[in-house]
Amino acid sequence: MLGVHEVSASDERLTGGRAEKASEPGTTGSRNASPSRRRWRATAAWTAAGLVLAVFYVRISDSGRIVSDGANSALQAWDLIHGHILMHGWIFGDATYLTLELPINGVMQLIFGLGPRATHVASALTYLIVAACAVAVAGLGGSGPARAARAGVVVAVLSVPLTSLLALWLLLEEPDHTGTPAFLLIAVLLMDRLADRRFTAPLIGVLLCVGEIGDGTVEYAVVPAIAVACGYRALASRKLRSFDTATLVAALASVPAQMLIRWVTVRLGGYLMVPPQAFLASPSQWLKHVPVVWLNIRHIFGAVYPTANVLGLFGGVLGMLCLLAAAVGLVRVAWSWRRASRGDQVLALMIVLNIAVYLISPLPQPGGYREIVAILPCGAVLAARALVPARLGAARPQGDGSPAARWWRARYASVAVVLAVLAALLPLSAAATRPSAGPAIGPAPFDGWSTPTGPLTAWLEAHRYAYGLGGYWNSSIVSLQSGDRVQVRAISIGLGRHGWFAQEPNWETNDLWFDPALHDATFVVADPKIAWSSPADYEATFGKPVATYRVGRWVILDYRENLLLKVAPRPPMDSA
Repeated sequence: MLGVHEVSASDERLTGGRAEKASEPGTTGSRNASPSRRRWRATAAWTAAGLVLAVFYVRISDSGRIVSDGANSALQAWDLIHGHILMHGWIFGDATYLTLELPINGVMQLIFGLGPRATHVASALTYLIVAACAVAVAGLGGSGPARAARAGVVVAVLSVPLTSLLALWLLLEEPDHTGTPAFLLIAVLLMDRLADRRFTAPLIGVLLCVGEIGDGTVEYAVVPAIAVACGYRALASRKLRSFDTATLVAALASVPAQMLIRWVTVRLGGYLMVPPQAFLASPSQWLKHVPVVWLNIRHIFGAVYPTANVLGLFGGVLGMLCLLAAAVGLVRVAWSWRRASRGDQVLALMIVLNIAVYLISPLPQPGGYREIVAILPCGAVLAARALVPARLGAARPQGDGSPAARWWRARYASVAVVLAVLAALLPLSAAATRPSAGPAIGPAPFDGWSTPTGPLTAWLEAHRYAYGLGGYWNSSIVSLQSGDRVQVRAISIGLGRHGWFAQEPNWETNDLWFDPALHDATFVVADPKIAWSSPADYEATFGKPVATYRVGRWVILDYRENLLLKVAPRPPMDSA
């Protein structure tokens, strides 16, 4: 005779006992849903979260400003989507962003047209791609609730810096190495998810080669991190023929492959670029760089208290907590190095090598944190993996204890997910409440928090000025803001042995802009607040104008001749 609780499996199937049990309080009936339904629910939830995050990033980007750096990238993207694949005539800075940010910007221009709107959306989409890659890497090996909680931590770490204008200008405005970590994160995903496939190592090599074309940071920091991690694992396993050896070879081969592609591009008449500062500073300077590097690291994580932080002192505290969480993740990988996953090792090495290379280079200066921006998403991933266990939702024995303790053990996974999501929403919501800075703002990042160029652009359009010259910070931003209806080209002026002269610059410009057979420049935008850009300086260079007009802080000098005839060609340069 069966007891009260003695029910066989067959009886349970007949009476629907399992279905009744699943509907009892304290159980999760969703676990009994079909696998396809669970996948659809998960896909819908992640898609909705991504769309919400995209809306936040676009709104936050709108609250920032665009200067001529970002405007030049937008003009480059405009040429790229119009078929100028080799970018003939262009002279880039020490990074081209040709393989990620510019194509994204170009696609947005196909939708919104050339202008600030496309630039803001492209910046937000680039940051969203980095965030999505970081979330995917952080969730590797985790259960459903763990992946959700880790995603919240990653987004929180990436969002806290956006409450500060200094970090916002770096992360969500013009391309400034922000999208480069996507190449590393995708490579980590391939390593940890597809290590058993033959095509993975060659694919990683191709990915790194593409990244190096856009940003030298991939060559100087990402490739060494992957090479060291895979080299160590190959030696530790004592297997010459292994995935790690193949990945090591592919990573190293990507460097000469990139050089070959660049050589062919130049021979075909493609773009030129300023070589990166790939040399060491004097060893006597390294120790002096330490406080500067530490300050820049804090800026990247938002662990500072600038007056432009919408959360004030609380925002700086949040940034410091995010920085400490990233440090905990880094220490965790170092402590368990032999047991750490391949991806964790690569991310940890990327942080260490990036900071080390930056420290001994001539680049460290206050505010010069763009070269180490990759440590933010890498730190966010390590923080999430350190703070959130992989089996957050795993069942635990109830045991004895108070009802409150049993309730907590049954629901701690949901609570952890909610807390992580709230931690992400707090900085996002705060940063999104900042008033919009307008469609475009310039001219200089630290010139009294910049001055809106909207009135200048509107005046030039209203008075039918089409092509002119100006200083760097007063040029391409007007071209972008007007949708290229008013084209202002940057020139360099100076006082030489034979008097004042004007010259085509060799940084973020296009040789074709200065061809007098193609263009007729008839005005100059002078800016008395910027050195070598005053009305007197330009008059000494081009002569007395027929008329001058005051527009806000600017002075428009009107000429009746083609000023390009007085602009000397750029000096010869060594191209990377």
